[in-house]
Amino acid sequence: MHPVVETFFDKPTFSFTHLVYCPKSKKAAVIDPVMDFDPAAMRTSTCSIEKIYQRIQALALDLCWVIETHAHADHLSAAQWLKSKFDAPIVIGEHITEVQKTFNELFELEGAAEASADDFDHLAKDGDRLTLGELEIEVMHTPGHTPTCCTYVIGNTAFVGDTIFMPDFGTARCDFPGGDARQLYRSLQRTLSLADDTRLLMCHDYMPGGRDLKWESSVAEQKRDNIHINSSVDEDSFVKMRRERDQQLPVPKLILPALQVNIRAGKMPLASASGTHFIRLPLNKL
Repeated sequence: MHPVVETFFDKPTFSFTHLVYCPKSKKAAVIDPVMDFDPAAMRTSTCSIEKIYQRIQALALDLCWVIETHAHADHLSAAQWLKSKFDAPIVIGEHITEVQKTFNELFELEGAAEASADDFDHLAKDGDRLTLGELEIEVMHTPGHTPTCCTYVIGNTAFVGDTIFMPDFGTARCDFPGGDARQLYRSLQRTLSLADDTRLLMCHDYMPGGRDLKWESSVAEQKRDNIHINSSVDEDSFVKMRRERDQQLPVPKLILPALQVNIRAGKMPLASASGTHFIRLPLNKL
């Protein structure tokens, strides 16, 4: 039996959120939920995640898990909002503690404001299996983009986060704290060792050349056509390419607000005495 997947696109951040469920039991998970955020006005809203909420309701699904493939630097997570509606536990890879330590120091977060492992409900380890009705979610630790990156395999479908993109866009950057191009190459070899017909569901698509939006590939297609990691590319060549390319990439526009929220499982920074939430923007640090 294979899962049913519905995919939702957030155009401002080029991000995908996946709703995946067991067709028999109707047990469901949401992977990489996005909170709408206007950085100019510094306002959040829930228009996008409410569409997924309404779809869950319409299909009479039982939401069992809210899953983050990693701590995202390009959008704010809506994990807490979903948890407030369904009381579904929030899952992320166990190495989130490394990411939290780095950004707690960057933002000088202390005490109750500091992120900790307890912000998440389940820290996933490599090889873990989570129940999704009559299906299982297998956890593969696939670091390189960030230390906490995981790929989640459900039946014939793998949710790959930011590790790999559609073949014409390549692979993830590795210049974030804790990132490592050699580690990413080896992680991708694990992913590409899955069966050739395994569906690979993306976390982003940037539509290079103006082509139509795409969010699904296969192991066979990636091994044949990926511009960075096809079957003819060896480890040293990949590492050299990735390091040179990363030096030319701009800092993600939302990295500072996104990580303050996402290392805390989508919780907003602690409110001041007036009830206002503030994002910290350290100068000359990135």
